Amino acid sequence: MTTTTQAPIIRSADEGEKRWFYGGALLTWKASSTETNGAFSLWEASMVRGKVTPLHTHPADETMYMLEGEILMHLDGREHRVAAGGTVMAPRGLPHAFMVLSPVARMLCLHTPGSAEAFYWGASEPDSGDGAPKPVDLDRIRASAGQHGGIDLLGPPPFAAV
Repeated sequence: MTTTTQAPIIRSADEGEKRWFYGGALLTWKASSTETNGAFSLWEASMVRGKVTPLHTHPADETMYMLEGEILMHLDGREHRVAAGGTVMAPRGLPHAFMVLSPVARMLCLHTPGSAEAFYWGASEPDSGDGAPKPVDLDRIRASAGQHGGIDLLGPPPFAAV
């Protein structure tokens, strides 16, 4: 018989805390690191064309499953197009970045372990519900990275189109 002290997590499609991430995405948290005893964090990211990340690494493995749209993924010096139904796994410490190519994109993002969650909380705020995206604020992202860890910013986006 297996016992656990964790509570089960059940959320419908629209449930989960919504936070505006100042890197240009609305994040809907499906399972927080606190809820999983640090094992993982899982969120859905909703983004628009042109959303781009700087080149970075994480101290956690990052797996992205595309629900809708298409991204251009820069992973370990090579670029790959990843469309709906596709998966990318960036092992911890491997430099990566992505850029949204389609008008909209949605992905599930899984960090294992869930050690980067404090970074995302520090670089975001609760969604106001007005539907208006906030401007990208790389200074806030850098400040949260410096304060909380969870991400190492290596340089600007590595895409020629940016």
